[in-house]
Amino acid sequence: MKVEGLRVLVTGGAGFIGSHLVDLLSSQNKSVIVLDNFTSGKRENLKDHLNNKNVTIIEGDVRDKKLLIDITKDIDIAYHLAVQCLRVSIKDPEINHEVNATGTLNLCIASLKNRIKRLVYVSSSEVYGSAVTVPMNEDHPLNPMTVYGASKAAGEMYTLAYHKTYGLESMVVRPFNTYGPRSHFEGTYSEVIPKFALRYLCDASPVIFGDGTQTRDFTYVTDTVQGILMASECDKMIGQAVNIARGQEVSVNRLADIISKKLDKEDIKPVYETGRPGDVLRHHAGVIKARDMFGYTALIDIENGIEQYIGWFKAQGYDYEGLLKQDKVFNWE
Repeated sequence: MKVEGLRVLVTGGAGFIGSHLVDLLSSQNKSVIVLDNFTSGKRENLKDHLNNKNVTIIEGDVRDKKLLIDITKDIDIAYHLAVQCLRVSIKDPEINHEVNATGTLNLCIASLKNRIKRLVYVSSSEVYGSAVTVPMNEDHPLNPMTVYGASKAAGEMYTLAYHKTYGLESMVVRPFNTYGPRSHFEGTYSEVIPKFALRYLCDASPVIFGDGTQTRDFTYVTDTVQGILMASECDKMIGQAVNIARGQEVSVNRLADIISKKLDKEDIKPVYETGRPGDVLRHHAGVIKARDMFGYTALIDIENGIEQYIGWFKAQGYDYEGLLKQDKVFNWE
């Protein structure tokens, strides 16, 4: 099913990944509705769409079932990205459950009631926990380490159960660690690459939790959203889950080394702190299924992606020292 020309909903559409997906979809769809409660999403992420007659921005929460039923009445396809993040789950597990699990169930209920054509649930590699085997293919055991990962796994189960029980055309995509322009660098929501870049730019040591040998499969945001779109158009994906990732394992130590070299800050060495609660030790995505089912390959490797992100970050005119003063080192507490 081609998405072009359809009526589309993006929950969490003002967020990091969501706003990039809105950018992609709005160029080819006559109607895109963005739903976001703006707790972590930012209106500035949608600034290019404020005068776009094809994009409607609604402030609301996926915990509001009535609202979801109302806004899905004229929708063909829903991309579900609304989420509470991993760090929040450590100190407030209940809100993670309510948003990530119950919010997903609410959208399943609304989607079935209004007979939308397709529901695309954007999950997370955190549902896997630490790698038991690598690369981590889609049949890898689901063994989440945090309530965040568990709540995302619950959302997957609801999404696929609605296909099995009621025939809802639903699917699950599992992005691995996405990075790039608009990724969070502030407070509880901040991610490792923006935090490292900011600290190096301020001549401050990046902080690594644990020994830095833990790995992630970092995927540039334009590759992630292209993968989400391609999966959503693949009819064979109905009732299926698929990884969206570069397929390249990178340690946190190597990540710090790459960023320091790109910023000519190699003399600044990381400092190490006690590991974060529930931190996974290894992630390395299996990407064969996405390639075979719908021809997906992530194009941007970590070296080029970091260079592009740093170029974007520098172009924003941020007050680096001011941002550093707001930085929460232990941003899950």
